This record gives sequence, C-alpha cells and structure tokens, in this order.
Amino acid sequence: MRYHNITKEDMLNGDGLRVVLWTAGCSHGCKGCHNTITWDANGGLAFDDAAKKELFDELDKDYISGITFSGGDPLHNNNREQIKELAEEIKQKYPKKTIWLYTGYLWEDIADWDIVKSLDVVVDGRFELDKRNVQLHWKGSSNQRVIDVQQTLKKGTVVLHA
Repeated sequence: MRYHNITKEDMLNGDGLRVVLWTAGCSHGCKGCHNTITWDANGGLAFDDAAKKELFDELDKDYISGITFSGGDPLHNNNREQIKELAEEIKQKYPKKTIWLYTGYLWEDIADWDIVKSLDVVVDGRFELDKRNVQLHWKGSSNQRVIDVQQTLKKGTVVLHA
C-alpha cells in the first residue's frame, strides 16, 4: 500500500479531532475531485513501519477521536487488504476510537466485505460535481451517504450517521 499524507488533528473528515491517512490509488476518476494527485496507485510513499508508528502515536493521544481513511480510495485493490488489517488492529487496540472510511464504492457493493466489520462510519459513493454542495457535513456531493456501519449491519438496512 502507498499513501500521500498523514494529517494530524483534522476536524473536517469525521467527528472530533482525527488522524487521517490519505491513501494512493483511485480508479473512480470523479470529475471535480479535489484530490486527483492521489489517483495514481504508484504515487506517494510506501506505507511502512514508520508511517504506521506515526498513526499509532497520534491514536495514543486521549483527545484524538479516531482515524479516517481517505485518498484516493482506501478500498482500491492495492489498499484493500492492508487497510482491512490496519482497521482490525486499530479497533482491537483502541476500541473507543472511531474508524471512518471514505470510498467511491457504494455501500451495497462493499457491505459483505470483511473490512466493514471494523468500521464505524463509511462515506460512500463517487463525488458528483453537479451535486456538489459545500454546506453538506462530511461529504462533497448530495448523492453520497454518511453511513453508521454498525447500526446498518445490525438492522440490515442503511442507517445514516446522525
């Protein structure tokens, strides 16, 4: 897996203060994407032990609410397995911290993937420029959904995050 950046004390990509891992690789190609530099799966840096330590050092801080995986697309083929393993490890080590994930895939396409069991919130769907709305919370276009994953898994129907 490759990544472009680790943002610390971020308030824009989920509830509370978060650490954000910006992964490399996205095949959705959304027109108007604000982060096209992350599309190249071979771009950025190798996600190594130092990067992982940087994430965990941030998650060790009491005031950090959790982690957000963004990109690119954390569920791009090059990222999927390592993101799943990382999410599982974070959930085990930091059970009170939340894990958010942004993806261009729809919930209905990923609902049976193992990774979702470790996630708290998924922001799904491609960014659609004609549905862009800067007043939306945690998403860029009105077609995207901010999904409460654990409630959705429990109830068997999509439950939006409040």
